[in-house]
Amino acid sequence: MADNNKKPKHGIEITTPFRHSIPVQLRFNDIDILGHLNNSVYFTLFDLGKTRYFEAVHGEKIDWMTVDIVIANINCDFMAQTYYDEPLEVRTQTLKNGEKSILLAQQVYNTATGEVKAQCTCVMVSFDIATGQSKPLAEHWRNALQAFEQRPLA
Repeated sequence: MADNNKKPKHGIEITTPFRHSIPVQLRFNDIDILGHLNNSVYFTLFDLGKTRYFEAVHGEKIDWMTVDIVIANINCDFMAQTYYDEPLEVRTQTLKNGEKSILLAQQVYNTATGEVKAQCTCVMVSFDIATGQSKPLAEHWRNALQAFEQRPLA
């Protein structure tokens, strides 16, 4: 079985276990002319992982029209080629909370081999839609994330 926590070439090495994962299914049009997953599709998979992660954290569906966090930065390390028929999951965790932000880590990995295919880090910022400005991270986010991850996130 492959190492589940390969060290990425440019990103953060993940040392804590993931508490959330979701299976994902690839579509035929996700595959490029070389026969592997197109690089842009990974970001769609990561978005799906974030959505389901936040729902799990809050224990309910989230009204995304009123959500108060937005992506400010995302970086991805592509670690191995991914092919159409591979069994995949997206794992997501919060690494830390800042005054106005959340740092997430995510992986797309093969559930049969344990091979990490891609890993990303994502900074999400608490955002006031009315003013278009960042704002302090709400306590409900801090409390829910820390309770879900079962560890300090400061």
